[in-house]
Amino acid sequence: MNNSVKPRTALANGRLWGARHRDWVEVQEPQFTRAYEVVFEQLGVGPGMRYADLGCGAGLAALMAARRGATVCGLDAAEHLLEIARARVPSADFRQGELEDLPFENGTFDLVTGFNAFQYAGDPVAALAEARRVTRPAGRVVVMTWGPADGMEAASLVAALKPLLPPPPPGAPGPFALADKVALTALAESAGLRHLAIEDVECTWRYPDLATGLRGLASAGVAVRAAENSSDAEVDRVHEAALRPFAQGDGSYVIRAMFRWLVAQA
Repeated sequence: MNNSVKPRTALANGRLWGARHRDWVEVQEPQFTRAYEVVFEQLGVGPGMRYADLGCGAGLAALMAARRGATVCGLDAAEHLLEIARARVPSADFRQGELEDLPFENGTFDLVTGFNAFQYAGDPVAALAEARRVTRPAGRVVVMTWGPADGMEAASLVAALKPLLPPPPPGAPGPFALADKVALTALAESAGLRHLAIEDVECTWRYPDLATGLRGLASAGVAVRAAENSSDAEVDRVHEAALRPFAQGDGSYVIRAMFRWLVAQA
């Protein structure tokens, strides 16, 4: 455990991401299944592997890894989501905590992932350094973030919330900052990791109707923050308008989202 660097963001992030935990689990979390599948397949997740998912949420990725035979741990800020993760994978070790101060011993894991997690840390470099610390020598660390916004359909849903959010601090990186390969590589190297590869994976978000789409989109922490700064009705209004171009003839909605993932060696 690193006692020298302890930014405290778990309390705020846990509240935001746990506020609509049932909607997240039932609607939005499954939209990322394809991304987890691609990473686990390419990295050969299977029996005998010790795996930790940081920012594990309700444990969908952990469940998929456990089904492949891996020994699983997870950490998240939101206790409501962790309760679901523990019910899904009773054999796993799920803990509430800070990304910059992991409650695991040095060199514990063969693989550590942060699926859309490290960018929410108070100090992403410190969080990645902690991920490196708990990974065995020559083990691997995965950082997944948004892909490039240009031409990505889901980016319009992210942009729709911007007018409802408080002004960001001066110089704060935007949600797509790490989509830049140079920035993503620099982040990993700043944490002492050796960059191995960067790849993209597309996930198709599907909602059977408008009400379900609004539930799913409103369950993300950033949407909860936007609602606190405006109202639930305003968040639904901007999401409804942003979803309109993706309506299908049967009343469903289909949106393509791109994610970029870096795999590095500890």
